Amino acid sequence: MYVLKENQWFSKTQAHLTEEDTVCLRGVTLTWRDLSVYAMDRGRKNMCKQLINNVKGAAKPGDLTAIIGASGAGKSSLMAALAFRTGPELLIHGDIRANGTPADSSYMMHNSGYMHQEDIFVATMTVIEHLWFMARMKLDGRVQVLDIRRKIDSLLRDVGLTSRRDVRIGSSDTDDKVLSGGEKKRLSFATELLTDPKILFLDEPTTGQDSHSANCLISQLKSFAAKGRTVLCTIHQPSSTIFSWFDRIILIAEGRVAFAGGIDQAVEFFASQGYECPRKYNPADFLIAIVATGSKNENGEEIAHEICDVFSTSKAYNEIDRILETQMQSMHSVNSRSELLSDDKFITRKEARYCSRLYWLIYRHFLQVLRDPSVQIIRILQKVSVATIAGLCFVGAVNFDQLGIQATQGVIFILVSENAFFPMYATLSLIPQELPLLRREYRAGMYPVYLYYAARILSLIPGLIIEPLLFATIIYWLAGLRDNVETFGFTLLVLLLTINVSTACGCFFSTAFESVPLAMAYLIPFDYILMITMGPFLKLGSLPLYIQWIKYISWLLHSSEALSILQWNGVHNISCETTDPELPCITEGIDVLHRYDFDETNFWMDMLSMIVIYLVFHILACVCLWNRCRCK
Repeated sequence: MYVLKENQWFSKTQAHLTEEDTVCLRGVTLTWRDLSVYAMDRGRKNMCKQLINNVKGAAKPGDLTAIIGASGAGKSSLMAALAFRTGPELLIHGDIRANGTPADSSYMMHNSGYMHQEDIFVATMTVIEHLWFMARMKLDGRVQVLDIRRKIDSLLRDVGLTSRRDVRIGSSDTDDKVLSGGEKKRLSFATELLTDPKILFLDEPTTGQDSHSANCLISQLKSFAAKGRTVLCTIHQPSSTIFSWFDRIILIAEGRVAFAGGIDQAVEFFASQGYECPRKYNPADFLIAIVATGSKNENGEEIAHEICDVFSTSKAYNEIDRILETQMQSMHSVNSRSELLSDDKFITRKEARYCSRLYWLIYRHFLQVLRDPSVQIIRILQKVSVATIAGLCFVGAVNFDQLGIQATQGVIFILVSENAFFPMYATLSLIPQELPLLRREYRAGMYPVYLYYAARILSLIPGLIIEPLLFATIIYWLAGLRDNVETFGFTLLVLLLTINVSTACGCFFSTAFESVPLAMAYLIPFDYILMITMGPFLKLGSLPLYIQWIKYISWLLHSSEALSILQWNGVHNISCETTDPELPCITEGIDVLHRYDFDETNFWMDMLSMIVIYLVFHILACVCLWNRCRCK
């Protein structure tokens, strides 16, 4: 029968398929054998701890399978390994297959959903905005807007969030205007169902929910599994009601499988070993307590080891072997039938929709700024205040005389330093705050790191334009710098480059180090060196040979030199009336530049140097961020 063409086979056998057969054909049977998981010990090289010890098992479509066990037994490690959602801190050895075909991270990324135990959202987004963003990031770009709207509306009805669609997710459940913990769980569940995955993994889905909400969620999982999907979840202490919903359980004890099969089979198996569950006692609590770490029998032996050894020779264990063998033999036929009956148009494609994803990432970042404008408003008010105070201090001091030289260079120093140091330190905490969400979405294959980084930087551009424009405009005209529109325009251009390079530097330090305090500990000495070598404090020609190279990477120096050239190039007849007779008199603007070792021909070279430094910092930051996303 299997040698016929696919359409011939389908037409001849469809009428003879039972409901169970149809479910199996549409779904994916997940199997694993000889699976071990090791956690790398960072403190000791080549040392690792075994979390999962050479286990085998299967999860069939149509079944709601629960991985249960005591804390630290290895439930989450096993499920993360099966879903290929582990980082480089875990080593996976073993054979994982989907419908008999070896599975990999790419397959799981495009055919499975993974609901994490901890809910991480962008707090300023509403429920509907979050789902639309996720739909645009996950779904095939050819899916019509009307289809997406219908899909989202259907999911909101299924998870009971229709009335909360326009409510902000929020970061705290103390406010009735944001989602509660249980509602966030349901939103996470709806997010994973957007693509209607063939395999759904859930890590502790009932954590933080009341009994009613937990029962409703498990009921929805049961309905989803009944559609021919493979559902696998970990659960810590299920109630007796929730436990009765499961079709199959996998009991983990110290990284080994103590039992795998139906609930009634589990109770019978433990009873046959002398551990009978009392009447009116929650079977889940009983099974977990029996194999908990440290539990010993009358002979002083570890019960968990005894149960695992007995199970490895039991009938239920042999049933797993039969499923594994069947999957291997029917690998090709199962795959062809699954493809024939797959009519899901919400499956994520491998198309590189980079422009669309970049747009939606920028959209999300802009929403964060618009919904929480307090930080940006405070920064703008701070810029206006400092510019006004500093400008008033220099009113009448900037003249073409010897004292005016010092005043002009003082204004230039304030222009450079205010647009360099504050943006640099303000950026240090920007990306680390979003790193958990970025890491999760990156490992789910939603977008590459460089796309997120580009969107984050582009979303900062409006602020990086408005701030220097306001600051420079106020202080420039209050202080009375060179009254020339062209000079003023080039001054704004120099300051725009200065603040953007400083922000790029802050991004690099925030991604290169694991914490903000550590990044600041390295950034402060670096800033001192930049400030000392920027011109006003030290004659550049007097720098020691071993430190002269600093001036080539100091954008503060390039900025100071460019602004000084704008103010002094072409200036003649500087007055010497108030000059101390014992001091030299500088009468030409070119002499002012030479006094600081500035070259009047370096303006465009300074601009080009800042552009190069800007690009280098962002490239290094993107590489460091990518490396941190790969590691836990």
